[in-house]
Amino acid sequence: MPTEESSNATFATRTMAAYESLRSDIVAGVLTPGAKLKIEQLCERYGAGSSPIREALNRLYAEGLVSLHEQRGFRVRAISVDELFELARTRCWINEVGVREAIARGDAAWEEGIVVAYHRLVKARKGMRENPDKYPSIEGFHRAFHAALIAACGSRWLCTFADILFDQAGRYRHLAHNRSELHRDTDTEHKEIMDAVLERNTEAATKALTHHMMRGAEALSDAVVAAQKG
Repeated sequence: MPTEESSNATFATRTMAAYESLRSDIVAGVLTPGAKLKIEQLCERYGAGSSPIREALNRLYAEGLVSLHEQRGFRVRAISVDELFELARTRCWINEVGVREAIARGDAAWEEGIVVAYHRLVKARKGMRENPDKYPSIEGFHRAFHAALIAACGSRWLCTFADILFDQAGRYRHLAHNRSELHRDTDTEHKEIMDAVLERNTEAATKALTHHMMRGAEALSDAVVAAQKG
């Protein structure tokens, strides 16, 4: 007979599985912005009970990936050009602090992690250019590179928040890629950031990061407008 402890552990496992699947589909654009999230349909889609699904939706609501409307339930959060640029500016602020602190604190192992993450990302992007269907798989390498830059900042909270913002921006990147309207090679931008960080040139590193993120928002804005027009 299962104990209360084992039952709680099972519920937590099922909730996490539902949360990760939902989150992945929202970020990847499988569940489109504004789409209604019906509990019954999600239970069937992800093979989960209603309680884990509701708990997952509440967590995604707290992260800003899902919106809640009275009488209408949960929906995938809508997109907008204004939010895109607000998100980009906030990412600049957070990552500027993270990079400054990481440069001040980072050791040789931190530097090595950045180099490895960069080369893995470049290799993944090369594979994507040869096979565009591989695009979703490069996001993990992209995330790892940006995370590596601030990994030595000394703040778990800052790293977590940067990660959440990365996924928020990921919704816009996937949208543009899915519409075949974004063909921007960022390898050079990433290398410029990496080189400045490894040289411990704080001003150059933060400037390169800001340029990279704001240029990305500018490149994505047309895709947002097109998506809103349908």
